[in-house]
Amino acid sequence: MSSVVRDGVEIFYEASGEGPAILLSHGYGATSQMWAGQLELLSRNHRLIVWDMRGHGRTDSPEDPSCYSEAETVEDMAAILDAEGAERAIIGGLSLGGYMSLAFNVAYPERTQALMLFDTGPGYNNPKAREGWNTGMAIPRAEALERDGLAALGGSEEVRVSTHRSAAGLARAARGMLAQFDNRIIQSLSSIDKPTLVLVGENDEPFLAGTDYMANKIPGSTKAVIANAGHAANIDNPADFNDAVSSFLSSLPQG
Repeated sequence: MSSVVRDGVEIFYEASGEGPAILLSHGYGATSQMWAGQLELLSRNHRLIVWDMRGHGRTDSPEDPSCYSEAETVEDMAAILDAEGAERAIIGGLSLGGYMSLAFNVAYPERTQALMLFDTGPGYNNPKAREGWNTGMAIPRAEALERDGLAALGGSEEVRVSTHRSAAGLARAARGMLAQFDNRIIQSLSSIDKPTLVLVGENDEPFLAGTDYMANKIPGSTKAVIANAGHAANIDNPADFNDAVSSFLSSLPQG
């Protein structure tokens, strides 16, 4: 177990293996525990780093709402790579973690060797669509956690395998990190010049269109659809998920 501290906030992470760095970010309401089925495989030839976002798992849950944002999340990711001595990394994540991976590439393109985007979307160009996401998803999630505590997380696969300490922290993360505020990330897609894997479970209906959009917009991207899998494709069908990721990693330039 390792951690870094930024402005008094302790960020939990774990690293294993040797080789080029991979930084994996989990989805909202999940933790680094969701990557258990990938740890052995991906640490064979890489320095695999998994971590818990603010408000999640073993990472702190500060009371100040301003501590929860896309920008703070990206800086946490950079701080973890600094702590590991990794100038560059393959940046990947599922759902919210995939969106934050795109945000990291916008902020630190020179530190992004490649991107792996799992069951995620790039946000919205349309302000009304962003408002719909916020009022229909992010804010109701926060309100449910504030009202009902951790029981409000439900029982999805990635949530079921994760352990949290603070419903209040998760609520603040929903308001500051899950919510959408601009179209910077979706606008960045056509300028991505890194090898990119865009992967989705075949039954993850809310993210199928977003996957197609990203695969079409990101030059030279690789698309993978995982059979018999929903939103947590790495948990629902780990064998096919791992094969797709391994194939992508083996295609990357060495050195």
